[in-house]
Amino acid sequence: MYGLCHLTFTPSFLTPHGQTNIFMPQFSYQGIDATGKRVRGRVEASTEPEAKSLLRKGRIRITGLKSKQPRPALALWGGVRLKDVTSFTRQFAAMNSSAIPLVQSLDSIAEQTENPAMQQAVRKICMDVQSGVSLADALGKYPKIFNRLYCSMVKAGEAAGILSDVLLRLADYQEKSVAMRRRIKSAFAYPILVGIVAIGALIALMTFVVPTFSSMLKELGAELPLCTRLVIDASDIIKMWIVPALLLSTIGGIAFAQLYKKNGATRLKIDSLMLKLPLFGNLQKKSAVSRFSRTFGSLLSGGIPIAEALEITASTAGNRVLELGFMKSLEAIRQGQSLSAPLKMTGIFPPMVVQMVDVGERSGQLPAMLVKISDYYDTEIDSVVSMMTSVLEPALIVVMGIIIAGVLIAMYLPMFEMVNSIG
Repeated sequence: MYGLCHLTFTPSFLTPHGQTNIFMPQFSYQGIDATGKRVRGRVEASTEPEAKSLLRKGRIRITGLKSKQPRPALALWGGVRLKDVTSFTRQFAAMNSSAIPLVQSLDSIAEQTENPAMQQAVRKICMDVQSGVSLADALGKYPKIFNRLYCSMVKAGEAAGILSDVLLRLADYQEKSVAMRRRIKSAFAYPILVGIVAIGALIALMTFVVPTFSSMLKELGAELPLCTRLVIDASDIIKMWIVPALLLSTIGGIAFAQLYKKNGATRLKIDSLMLKLPLFGNLQKKSAVSRFSRTFGSLLSGGIPIAEALEITASTAGNRVLELGFMKSLEAIRQGQSLSAPLKMTGIFPPMVVQMVDVGERSGQLPAMLVKISDYYDTEIDSVVSMMTSVLEPALIVVMGIIIAGVLIAMYLPMFEMVNSIG
Protein backbone atom coordinates (compact mmCIF):
# COMPACT_ATOMS: atom_id res chain seq x y z
CA MET A 1 0.00 0.00 0.00
CA TYR A 2 1.13 3.53 -0.68
CA GLY A 3 1.05 6.28 1.88
CA LEU A 4 -0.39 9.50 0.48
CA CYS A 5 2.03 12.40 0.83
CA HIS A 6 0.19 15.52 1.94
CA LEU A 7 3.13 17.80 1.26
CA THR A 8 4.06 19.43 -2.04
CA PHE A 9 7.68 20.02 -2.98
CA THR A 10 8.62 23.43 -4.39
CA PRO A 11 11.90 25.23 -5.12
CA SER A 12 11.81 26.55 -1.57
CA PHE A 13 11.47 22.81 -0.81
CA LEU A 14 8.28 22.17 1.16
CA THR A 15 5.03 24.04 1.45
CA PRO A 16 1.96 22.93 3.43
CA HIS A 17 -0.87 21.12 1.70
CA GLY A 18 -3.25 23.54 0.00
CA GLN A 19 -0.58 26.12 -0.85
CA THR A 20 0.47 24.68 -4.21
CA ASN A 21 1.55 26.96 -7.01
CA ILE A 22 -1.27 26.96 -9.58
CA PHE A 23 1.07 28.03 -12.41
CA MET A 24 4.12 25.81 -11.79
CA PRO A 25 4.21 22.50 -13.70
CA GLN A 26 3.42 19.55 -11.43
CA PHE A 27 4.68 15.94 -11.46
CA SER A 28 2.99 13.05 -9.70
CA TYR A 29 5.41 10.57 -8.18
CA GLN A 30 5.64 7.23 -6.43
CA GLY A 31 8.62 6.25 -4.33
CA ILE A 32 10.09 4.93 -1.10
CA ASP A 33 10.99 7.30 1.74
CA ALA A 34 13.89 7.08 4.21
CA THR A 35 11.95 4.72 6.49
CA GLY A 36 11.27 2.26 3.67
CA LYS A 37 7.60 3.21 3.39
CA ARG A 38 5.99 3.55 -0.04
CA VAL A 39 4.73 7.09 -0.67
CA ARG A 40 3.11 9.02 -3.50
CA GLY A 41 2.23 12.66 -4.07
CA ARG A 42 2.96 15.70 -6.24
CA VAL A 43 6.09 17.76 -6.75
CA GLU A 44 6.18 21.25 -8.25
CA ALA A 45 9.14 21.96 -10.53
CA SER A 46 9.93 23.67 -13.82
CA THR A 47 11.38 20.49 -15.38
CA GLU A 48 11.51 16.75 -14.73
CA PRO A 49 15.21 16.81 -13.72
CA GLU A 50 14.43 19.54 -11.18
CA ALA A 51 11.56 17.41 -9.82
CA LYS A 52 13.89 14.43 -9.42
CA SER A 53 16.47 16.61 -7.66
CA LEU A 54 13.86 17.94 -5.22
CA LEU A 55 12.65 14.41 -4.43
CA ARG A 56 16.19 13.24 -3.80
CA LYS A 57 16.65 16.14 -1.40
CA GLY A 58 13.56 14.86 0.40
CA ARG A 59 15.28 11.47 0.69
CA ILE A 60 12.74 9.78 -1.55
CA ARG A 61 13.84 7.00 -3.93
CA ILE A 62 11.74 7.44 -7.08
CA THR A 63 9.89 4.46 -8.55
CA GLY A 64 7.55 6.44 -10.80
CA LEU A 65 7.33 10.05 -12.04
CA LYS A 66 5.04 11.61 -14.63
CA SER A 67 3.91 15.09 -15.60
CA LYS A 68 0.55 16.20 -14.29
CA GLN A 69 -1.53 19.24 -15.22
CA PRO A 70 -2.16 21.58 -12.27
CA ARG A 71 -5.69 21.80 -10.94
CA PRO A 72 -7.74 24.58 -12.54
CA ALA A 73 -7.65 26.96 -9.60
CA LEU A 74 -7.47 29.81 -12.10
CA ALA A 75 -11.07 29.19 -13.06
CA LEU A 76 -12.14 29.77 -9.46
CA TRP A 77 -10.19 33.01 -9.19
CA GLY A 78 -10.99 34.35 -12.65
CA GLY A 79 -7.39 34.10 -13.89
CA VAL A 80 -4.89 36.85 -14.53
CA ARG A 81 -5.97 39.40 -17.11
CA LEU A 82 -3.72 41.54 -19.27
CA LYS A 83 -4.61 44.64 -17.29
CA ASP A 84 -3.38 42.90 -14.10
CA VAL A 85 -0.02 42.26 -15.75
CA THR A 86 0.03 45.83 -17.07
CA SER A 87 -0.60 47.22 -13.59
CA PHE A 88 2.18 45.03 -12.18
CA THR A 89 4.62 46.16 -14.89
CA ARG A 90 3.86 49.86 -14.39
CA GLN A 91 4.30 49.61 -10.62
CA PHE A 92 7.46 47.53 -11.00
CA ALA A 93 8.92 50.00 -13.53
CA ALA A 94 8.22 52.96 -11.27
CA MET A 95 9.79 51.31 -8.22
CA ASN A 96 12.79 49.99 -10.16
CA SER A 97 13.51 53.41 -11.67
CA SER A 98 13.49 54.78 -8.11
CA ALA A 99 16.41 52.44 -7.26
CA ILE A 100 14.30 50.28 -4.92
CA PRO A 101 15.79 46.74 -4.70
CA LEU A 102 14.04 44.04 -6.74
CA VAL A 103 13.01 41.90 -3.78
CA GLN A 104 11.60 44.87 -1.88
CA SER A 105 9.75 46.06 -5.00
CA LEU A 106 8.21 42.64 -5.64
CA ASP A 107 7.22 42.20 -2.01
CA SER A 108 5.55 45.63 -1.96
CA ILE A 109 3.67 44.95 -5.22
CA ALA A 110 2.48 41.58 -3.90
CA GLU A 111 1.00 43.31 -0.86
CA GLN A 112 -0.94 45.74 -3.09
CA THR A 113 -2.12 43.20 -5.69
CA GLU A 114 -5.84 42.42 -5.42
CA ASN A 115 -5.98 39.47 -7.83
CA PRO A 116 -5.24 36.34 -5.72
CA ALA A 117 -3.65 34.41 -8.58
CA MET A 118 -1.41 37.32 -9.53
CA GLN A 119 -0.52 37.94 -5.89
CA GLN A 120 0.56 34.32 -5.38
CA ALA A 121 2.68 34.39 -8.56
CA VAL A 122 4.42 37.64 -7.53
CA ARG A 123 5.19 36.22 -4.08
CA LYS A 124 6.73 33.11 -5.64
CA ILE A 125 8.77 35.26 -8.03
CA CYS A 126 9.97 37.34 -5.08
CA MET A 127 11.10 34.18 -3.28
CA ASP A 128 12.94 32.93 -6.37
CA VAL A 129 14.73 36.26 -6.90
CA GLN A 130 15.66 36.34 -3.22
CA SER A 131 17.19 32.86 -3.55
CA GLY A 132 19.41 34.02 -6.43
CA VAL A 133 17.33 33.22 -9.53
CA SER A 134 17.43 35.88 -12.24
CA LEU A 135 14.27 37.93 -12.68
CA ALA A 136 13.75 36.70 -16.26
CA ASP A 137 14.03 33.04 -15.20
CA ALA A 138 11.69 33.62 -12.25
CA LEU A 139 9.10 35.23 -14.54
CA GLY A 140 9.57 32.43 -17.09
CA LYS A 141 8.13 29.90 -14.63
CA TYR A 142 4.72 31.53 -15.19
CA PRO A 143 4.18 31.47 -18.98
CA LYS A 144 0.42 31.93 -18.60
CA ILE A 145 1.09 35.34 -17.04
CA PHE A 146 4.40 36.50 -18.49
CA ASN A 147 4.72 35.45 -22.13
CA ARG A 148 7.89 34.90 -24.11
CA LEU A 149 7.98 38.52 -25.28
CA TYR A 150 7.87 39.76 -21.70
CA CYS A 151 10.58 37.40 -20.42
CA SER A 152 12.87 38.02 -23.40
CA MET A 153 12.76 41.78 -22.92
CA VAL A 154 13.39 41.48 -19.18
CA LYS A 155 16.33 39.15 -19.84
CA ALA A 156 17.83 41.59 -22.34
CA GLY A 157 17.27 44.47 -19.92
CA GLU A 158 19.00 42.62 -17.10
CA ALA A 159 21.96 41.74 -19.31
CA ALA A 160 22.38 45.32 -20.57
CA GLY A 161 21.76 46.95 -17.19
CA ILE A 162 18.73 48.88 -18.49
CA LEU A 163 15.96 46.97 -16.72
CA SER A 164 14.15 50.18 -15.71
CA ASP A 165 13.97 51.39 -19.32
CA VAL A 166 12.81 47.97 -20.54
CA LEU A 167 10.07 47.79 -17.89
CA LEU A 168 8.85 51.25 -18.87
CA ARG A 169 8.72 50.17 -22.53
CA LEU A 170 6.85 47.03 -21.55
CA ALA A 171 4.36 49.04 -19.52
CA ASP A 172 3.76 51.42 -22.44
CA TYR A 173 3.40 48.49 -24.85
CA GLN A 174 0.89 46.69 -22.63
CA GLU A 175 -1.16 49.81 -21.93
CA LYS A 176 -1.48 50.52 -25.65
CA SER A 177 -2.42 46.89 -26.28
CA VAL A 178 -5.10 47.05 -23.58
CA ALA A 179 -6.44 50.33 -25.00
CA MET A 180 -6.58 48.85 -28.50
CA ARG A 181 -8.46 45.75 -27.33
CA ARG A 182 -10.88 47.93 -25.40
CA ARG A 183 -11.62 50.08 -28.46
CA ILE A 184 -12.24 47.07 -30.68
CA LYS A 185 -14.43 45.34 -28.07
CA SER A 186 -16.46 48.50 -27.51
CA ALA A 187 -17.06 48.77 -31.26
CA PHE A 188 -18.73 45.36 -31.34
CA ALA A 189 -20.28 45.30 -27.86
CA TYR A 190 -23.31 47.53 -28.58
CA PRO A 191 -24.22 46.01 -31.99
CA ILE A 192 -23.94 42.50 -30.53
CA LEU A 193 -26.12 43.50 -27.57
CA VAL A 194 -28.71 45.07 -29.87
CA GLY A 195 -28.68 41.96 -32.06
CA ILE A 196 -29.13 39.59 -29.10
CA VAL A 197 -32.00 41.65 -27.67
CA ALA A 198 -33.68 41.92 -31.07
CA ILE A 199 -33.37 38.17 -31.77
CA GLY A 200 -34.68 37.41 -28.28
CA ALA A 201 -37.64 39.71 -28.85
CA LEU A 202 -38.34 38.09 -32.23
CA ILE A 203 -38.22 34.58 -30.74
CA ALA A 204 -40.55 35.64 -27.91
CA LEU A 205 -42.91 37.20 -30.46
CA MET A 206 -42.97 34.07 -32.61
CA THR A 207 -43.25 31.71 -29.62
CA PHE A 208 -45.90 33.45 -27.51
CA VAL A 209 -47.65 36.27 -29.41
CA VAL A 210 -48.11 34.73 -32.86
CA PRO A 211 -49.69 31.47 -31.52
CA THR A 212 -52.26 33.57 -29.62
CA PHE A 213 -53.21 35.44 -32.78
CA SER A 214 -53.22 32.17 -34.74
CA SER A 215 -55.73 30.55 -32.35
CA MET A 216 -57.95 33.62 -32.47
CA LEU A 217 -57.93 33.77 -36.28
CA LYS A 218 -58.76 30.05 -36.57
CA GLU A 219 -61.76 30.53 -34.25
CA LEU A 220 -63.00 33.38 -36.44
CA GLY A 221 -62.68 31.16 -39.51
CA ALA A 222 -61.13 33.95 -41.52
CA GLU A 223 -59.27 33.24 -44.75
CA LEU A 224 -55.63 34.00 -44.08
CA PRO A 225 -53.39 35.87 -46.53
CA LEU A 226 -50.19 34.18 -47.70
CA CYS A 227 -47.91 36.34 -45.53
CA THR A 228 -49.94 35.48 -42.43
CA ARG A 229 -49.81 31.75 -43.18
CA LEU A 230 -46.04 31.96 -43.65
CA VAL A 231 -45.58 33.71 -40.29
CA ILE A 232 -47.77 31.13 -38.50
CA ASP A 233 -45.85 28.24 -40.14
CA ALA A 234 -42.56 29.86 -39.08
CA SER A 235 -43.90 30.22 -35.54
CA ASP A 236 -44.84 26.53 -35.41
CA ILE A 237 -41.36 25.53 -36.63
CA ILE A 238 -39.65 27.78 -34.06
CA LYS A 239 -41.80 26.42 -31.21
CA MET A 240 -41.00 22.87 -32.24
CA TRP A 241 -37.26 23.24 -32.88
CA ILE A 242 -36.06 26.11 -30.67
CA VAL A 243 -34.78 23.90 -27.81
CA PRO A 244 -33.05 21.29 -30.06
CA ALA A 245 -31.61 24.13 -32.15
CA LEU A 246 -30.12 25.81 -29.07
CA LEU A 247 -28.64 22.52 -27.85
CA LEU A 248 -27.18 21.70 -31.27
CA SER A 249 -25.79 25.24 -31.60
CA THR A 250 -24.09 24.95 -28.21
CA ILE A 251 -22.60 21.55 -28.99
CA GLY A 252 -21.58 22.67 -32.46
CA GLY A 253 -19.97 25.81 -31.10
CA ILE A 254 -17.90 23.84 -28.59
CA ALA A 255 -16.87 21.30 -31.24
CA PHE A 256 -15.95 24.08 -33.66
CA ALA A 257 -13.84 25.85 -31.02
CA GLN A 258 -11.95 22.63 -30.26
CA LEU A 259 -11.43 21.91 -33.97
CA TYR A 260 -10.17 25.46 -34.55
CA LYS A 261 -7.79 25.18 -31.63
CA LYS A 262 -6.32 21.76 -32.41
CA ASN A 263 -6.53 21.42 -36.21
CA GLY A 264 -3.95 23.61 -37.97
CA ALA A 265 -5.46 23.24 -41.44
CA THR A 266 -8.94 24.23 -40.23
CA ARG A 267 -7.56 27.21 -38.35
CA LEU A 268 -5.63 28.36 -41.43
CA LYS A 269 -8.77 28.23 -43.62
CA ILE A 270 -10.91 30.07 -41.08
CA ASP A 271 -8.26 32.73 -40.40
CA SER A 272 -7.87 33.26 -44.15
CA LEU A 273 -11.64 33.70 -44.48
CA MET A 274 -11.70 36.15 -41.57
CA LEU A 275 -9.21 38.42 -43.36
CA LYS A 276 -11.50 38.53 -46.43
CA LEU A 277 -14.67 39.55 -44.57
CA PRO A 278 -16.05 43.02 -45.35
CA LEU A 279 -15.19 45.64 -42.72
CA PHE A 280 -14.02 43.09 -40.14
CA GLY A 281 -11.24 41.74 -42.39
CA ASN A 282 -9.92 45.25 -43.01
CA LEU A 283 -10.01 45.97 -39.28
CA GLN A 284 -8.14 42.75 -38.51
CA LYS A 285 -5.42 43.55 -41.06
CA LYS A 286 -4.90 47.05 -39.65
CA SER A 287 -4.89 45.67 -36.13
CA ALA A 288 -2.30 43.04 -37.13
CA VAL A 289 0.01 45.64 -38.71
CA SER A 290 -0.28 47.85 -35.64
CA ARG A 291 0.38 44.94 -33.26
CA PHE A 292 3.31 43.73 -35.37
CA SER A 293 4.91 47.18 -35.47
CA ARG A 294 4.44 47.82 -31.77
CA THR A 295 5.63 44.36 -30.68
CA PHE A 296 8.58 44.19 -33.05
CA GLY A 297 9.64 47.75 -32.26
CA SER A 298 9.45 47.14 -28.50
CA LEU A 299 11.58 44.00 -28.79
CA LEU A 300 14.23 45.71 -30.92
CA SER A 301 14.29 48.68 -28.54
CA GLY A 302 14.84 46.22 -25.68
CA GLY A 303 17.97 44.85 -27.35
CA ILE A 304 16.51 41.59 -28.72
CA PRO A 305 18.24 40.35 -31.93
CA ILE A 306 16.15 40.90 -35.05
CA ALA A 307 15.64 37.20 -35.86
CA GLU A 308 14.52 36.32 -32.32
CA ALA A 309 12.35 39.46 -32.16
CA LEU A 310 10.58 38.51 -35.39
CA GLU A 311 10.02 34.94 -34.19
CA ILE A 312 8.45 36.21 -30.95
CA THR A 313 6.35 38.72 -32.90
CA ALA A 314 5.04 35.96 -35.18
CA SER A 315 3.77 34.05 -32.14
CA THR A 316 1.66 37.07 -31.10
CA ALA A 317 0.04 37.57 -34.53
CA GLY A 318 -3.32 36.09 -33.46
CA ASN A 319 -3.98 34.85 -37.00
CA ARG A 320 -2.45 31.74 -38.59
CA VAL A 321 -2.15 33.36 -42.04
CA LEU A 322 -0.27 36.32 -40.61
CA GLU A 323 1.89 34.05 -38.46
CA LEU A 324 3.00 32.02 -41.50
CA GLY A 325 3.74 35.25 -43.37
CA PHE A 326 5.97 36.46 -40.54
CA MET A 327 7.77 33.11 -40.37
CA LYS A 328 8.54 33.31 -44.11
CA SER A 329 10.02 36.74 -43.48
CA LEU A 330 12.10 35.24 -40.67
CA GLU A 331 13.50 32.57 -43.02
CA ALA A 332 14.44 35.25 -45.56
CA ILE A 333 16.20 37.34 -42.89
CA ARG A 334 18.20 34.32 -41.74
CA GLN A 335 19.37 33.94 -45.33
CA GLY A 336 20.77 37.48 -45.25
CA GLN A 337 17.96 39.49 -46.85
CA SER A 338 16.74 42.83 -45.54
CA LEU A 339 13.45 42.97 -43.60
CA SER A 340 11.48 45.08 -46.06
CA ALA A 341 11.78 42.65 -49.01
CA PRO A 342 10.24 39.58 -47.30
CA LEU A 343 7.56 41.74 -45.65
CA LYS A 344 6.51 42.88 -49.12
CA MET A 345 6.37 39.26 -50.33
CA THR A 346 3.85 38.30 -47.63
CA GLY A 347 1.17 40.44 -49.27
CA ILE A 348 -0.02 41.50 -45.81
CA PHE A 349 1.72 44.82 -45.42
CA PRO A 350 0.70 47.91 -47.42
CA PRO A 351 3.41 49.53 -49.61
CA MET A 352 3.65 52.49 -47.22
CA VAL A 353 4.62 50.20 -44.33
CA VAL A 354 7.21 48.37 -46.44
CA GLN A 355 8.76 51.67 -47.52
CA MET A 356 8.89 53.02 -43.96
CA VAL A 357 10.56 49.80 -42.75
CA ASP A 358 13.08 50.07 -45.58
CA VAL A 359 13.88 53.68 -44.63
CA GLY A 360 14.19 52.66 -40.97
CA GLU A 361 16.64 49.87 -41.85
CA ARG A 362 18.80 52.14 -44.02
CA SER A 363 18.88 54.94 -41.43
CA GLY A 364 19.42 52.65 -38.42
CA GLN A 365 16.19 53.96 -36.86
CA LEU A 366 14.00 50.89 -37.38
CA PRO A 367 12.54 50.77 -33.81
CA ALA A 368 11.51 54.43 -33.98
CA MET A 369 10.03 53.95 -37.45
CA LEU A 370 8.03 50.94 -36.24
CA VAL A 371 6.59 53.05 -33.41
CA LYS A 372 5.45 55.66 -35.96
CA ILE A 373 3.81 52.93 -38.06
CA SER A 374 2.01 51.60 -34.98
CA ASP A 375 0.78 55.07 -33.99
CA TYR A 376 -0.48 55.72 -37.52
CA TYR A 377 -2.42 52.45 -37.65
CA ASP A 378 -3.84 53.01 -34.19
CA THR A 379 -5.42 56.17 -35.61
CA GLU A 380 -6.62 54.22 -38.65
CA ILE A 381 -8.20 51.59 -36.40
CA ASP A 382 -10.01 54.29 -34.44
CA SER A 383 -11.47 55.60 -37.72
CA VAL A 384 -12.56 52.12 -38.84
CA VAL A 385 -14.10 51.36 -35.44
CA SER A 386 -16.03 54.65 -35.44
CA MET A 387 -17.26 54.00 -38.98
CA MET A 388 -18.33 50.44 -38.16
CA THR A 389 -20.15 51.58 -35.05
CA SER A 390 -21.99 54.34 -36.90
CA VAL A 391 -23.03 51.90 -39.67
CA LEU A 392 -23.80 48.71 -37.76
CA GLU A 393 -25.89 50.14 -34.93
CA PRO A 394 -28.61 51.85 -37.03
CA ALA A 395 -28.50 49.06 -39.64
CA LEU A 396 -29.25 46.41 -37.01
CA ILE A 397 -32.04 48.47 -35.49
CA VAL A 398 -33.65 49.14 -38.90
CA VAL A 399 -33.43 45.49 -40.03
CA MET A 400 -34.86 44.08 -36.82
CA GLY A 401 -37.53 46.78 -36.75
CA ILE A 402 -38.62 45.83 -40.28
CA ILE A 403 -38.77 42.12 -39.38
CA ILE A 404 -40.80 42.66 -36.21
CA ALA A 405 -43.08 45.17 -37.93
CA GLY A 406 -43.60 42.71 -40.80
CA VAL A 407 -44.64 39.96 -38.36
CA LEU A 408 -47.11 42.24 -36.60
CA ILE A 409 -48.58 43.50 -39.86
CA ALA A 410 -48.97 39.93 -41.12
CA MET A 411 -50.95 39.02 -38.00
CA TYR A 412 -53.17 42.11 -38.05
CA LEU A 413 -53.82 42.02 -41.82
CA PRO A 414 -56.66 39.40 -41.63
CA MET A 415 -58.43 41.51 -39.03
CA PHE A 416 -58.21 44.60 -41.21
CA GLU A 417 -59.65 42.61 -44.13
CA MET A 418 -62.50 41.32 -41.95
CA VAL A 419 -63.35 44.83 -40.78
CA ASN A 420 -63.31 46.10 -44.37
CA SER A 421 -65.57 43.24 -45.55
CA ILE A 422 -68.07 43.96 -42.75
CA GLY A 423 -68.01 47.68 -43.59
